[in-house]
Amino acid sequence: MVNAQMVKELRETTGVGMLDCKKALEATNGDFDKAIDFLREKGLSKAKKKEARIAAEGLSNIFIDGNKAVILEINSETDFVAKNEEFQNLVKQIGETLLKGNATSIEEANNLEVDGMKISDLIVNAISKIGEKLSFRRFEIVTKNDDEVFGSYLHMGGRIAVLTVINGANEEVAKDVAMQSAAMKPKYVTKEDVPEEELEKEKAILKEQAINEGKPAEIAEKMVMGRIQKFYKEICLEEQPFIKDGDLSVSAYVKNNGGKIVKMVRYEVGEGIEKRQDDFASEVMSQINNSQ
Repeated sequence: MVNAQMVKELRETTGVGMLDCKKALEATNGDFDKAIDFLREKGLSKAKKKEARIAAEGLSNIFIDGNKAVILEINSETDFVAKNEEFQNLVKQIGETLLKGNATSIEEANNLEVDGMKISDLIVNAISKIGEKLSFRRFEIVTKNDDEVFGSYLHMGGRIAVLTVINGANEEVAKDVAMQSAAMKPKYVTKEDVPEEELEKEKAILKEQAINEGKPAEIAEKMVMGRIQKFYKEICLEEQPFIKDGDLSVSAYVKNNGGKIVKMVRYEVGEGIEKRQDDFASEVMSQINNSQ
């Protein structure tokens, strides 16, 4: 008799979806080792073997429905797979499912169902078919009011995705702000958003630089105040020179169009993930040796 605990243990061992684990145990009369062999023969246990691999490529995307939007990132091991139609459909399925649900964490999102299958199981099955490690890395659900607009922009087909919310302006302005964010990589929307710890650290570095240039401490202090404005222009969206008109700040451009920036979310695929530096020839030889 196959029970839930047996299915759970087999799933944890193989990384295969619950449904396939249940079928394997039923087909082998509950024999754990034979069930593993059954899954290997079916090619499903590939997923477990790929857990240690690094998935730093992939796609980010944005899905919008009325006053609700979701931005997400799904990773793969190679850029080649990111261009695969099956992988792109996986991203679309997950994105549309997130848009219909109200998940607030990856754990909750993984339990949402797509055509009767949990997202976590959907990914495991996709790993078996595609043959690479895939990872559902992050997402954010964003809502807006009726007097606000979404701006969305995908760069390089989803290498970078930016979602903005603008109050009091139109979608063209909101998209311009999203494009600005994609190109100039701001970390924050306003100066006030910069954490005090990060600001003080930057001021200390700038002061040390001025002193190393031979400036007296009191002069160095004044120089910091000027140089910190350049720091803001680098990391704060509102302070950046607008890419379509360098005489305007982004804040001024939006304000001139009757708007105000409410929110900006920027995803760049693989940012913060330590990538492998493997030699390509060695990688190919490794694959050839493993296939023999």
